[in-house]
Amino acid sequence: MKNKLAKLIDVKSIVTILLTAVFCVLALRRTITAEQFITVFTVVISFYFGTQYQKNYKNNKEDNYHGADN
Repeated sequence: MKNKLAKLIDVKSIVTILLTAVFCVLALRRTITAEQFITVFTVVISFYFGTQYQKNYKNNKEDNYHGADN
């Protein structure tokens, strides 16, 4: 459980969560339009999940490579 929490709380995750919160507040205050919110939110979330996917893919590929040597 601690390992999962430690992985969740890294710089990328914190920035993503804070940026999401800021844009939610701006949207609720009607400081930005819905289109602006969706555009920025989509980019941020896509980047976050894209980098997570790439990291997991790389780790799985390395694990499979090292597993073949045994």
